[in-house]
Amino acid sequence: MFVMLVVVVLLMMVVLVFLIRGTQDFYTNQFYIQQQSVLTQGDLIHRLRNAADDSDAVSRMEDVMQLHSGQLGIDGITRNYYILDGNTAQVLGPDQSAVIDVSPNILKALSGEEAFMGSSRFDYMDVAIPIISSTGSERFIVYIIDNKQTVQSQTTETIRLIMNAVLIGFGISILVSLVVSKTMLAPIQGMTKAAEAMADGDFSSKIKVESGDEIGVLAKTFNNMAAQIEANLEALTKADKLRREFVANVSHELRTPLTSIRSYAETISDNIELPKETEEEFLRVIINESDRMTKIVQDLLELSRFDSGNIQLNLEEFSIERSVRNVYAAIALEAKKCGHLLNLELEWGLPMIRGDCARIEQVLMNIITNALKYTPDGGTIEIISGKMGDNVFVKIEDTGVGIPAEDLGRVFDRFYRVDKARTRVSGGTGLGLSIAKNIIVLHGGNITIESEPGKGTSVMVTLPIEGVRG
Repeated sequence: MFVMLVVVVLLMMVVLVFLIRGTQDFYTNQFYIQQQSVLTQGDLIHRLRNAADDSDAVSRMEDVMQLHSGQLGIDGITRNYYILDGNTAQVLGPDQSAVIDVSPNILKALSGEEAFMGSSRFDYMDVAIPIISSTGSERFIVYIIDNKQTVQSQTTETIRLIMNAVLIGFGISILVSLVVSKTMLAPIQGMTKAAEAMADGDFSSKIKVESGDEIGVLAKTFNNMAAQIEANLEALTKADKLRREFVANVSHELRTPLTSIRSYAETISDNIELPKETEEEFLRVIINESDRMTKIVQDLLELSRFDSGNIQLNLEEFSIERSVRNVYAAIALEAKKCGHLLNLELEWGLPMIRGDCARIEQVLMNIITNALKYTPDGGTIEIISGKMGDNVFVKIEDTGVGIPAEDLGRVFDRFYRVDKARTRVSGGTGLGLSIAKNIIVLHGGNITIESEPGKGTSVMVTLPIEGVRG
């Protein structure tokens, strides 16, 4: 606001200077134009010269000047005329007591030249015309001088008007400045408050965008930035939470087999006379727990490769039908031991697909193994494969315990298990489905799960026939 007021004052001052100078130049120019026009283009000079031949020349010349006083603008107050001696510049009339300074125009007239020089910077305006009698014996100067009182009055009035305009403009500028300042500062103050809130960790504050100008764009950009920071912060918080859970799960999963190994190893070490059968049983437990720990570490390493993008697929053309049959054959004996009915249904003429055969079979084995674990003895497991557009699918359906709806969204999370106690007894690590999801996504496919507690689970794997190109 202060800057705007200073600008207004400066502009008004500049206007004032130019108006004063223009007014003075105008009146000065008009004076000399008027005087030169009357004194040189009319019969005034002729009459003055005739008057100079008279015995009472000064009186006659005064009469002639009086007759033309209106044309010359002579009013006896601001503009007067004098008859001067053409040799000494002494005042001869009409007021012989008047004291007149010898101006440059008078000096020029003394040399016999008409003088119409002047400047708006002088505090007077004057003209001097030499008048010589016909015999040349008498020399006079007709001198007209204006004290510029009219110009000064006009200048004073102009200054008064300009100052009034400045005051009015000053008041208007204050009002406009207040409105503009409020309009401009409101979003900036909002951004300041929002920035302070963000510094305190609150990213929910939003700035109300009311305009489409630069301030509005800035406010909108600030809101977008705050939303992105909030989203990034939520993602970081979630990632940190997952990291903590992951570390806790890894620690827990590794601690359990290590505790068992240590307990059984100490028992064997502290009891030298332990029966052979018991010792062998303890050693089998130690070996099994070691294998379990090894499996956890291997799964973690594989997930780490997926995260870093260092996983390598051995891409080739292979028969999905043969892979499904291989998995079926590998699991058939285990299903029979549990009394399960294992059905295989293959669409005729399944195409060859491109992918990593070993990893696809790993995924299918993992899913079918889960179906065996979570289906009570005597259940039914269906393996169905077919073609669907440009994809092939493998669906595994069981009549197991099912998965609650609130857990379906997290079954692919690392170490997440619906029934942790039961899964640990059955040897699961909670990493199998996470690895399976990564393998299928890496092939450009998809894996979905549908389940209903007490009725069973259906897992469907979809793979593109063309696969991915290495």
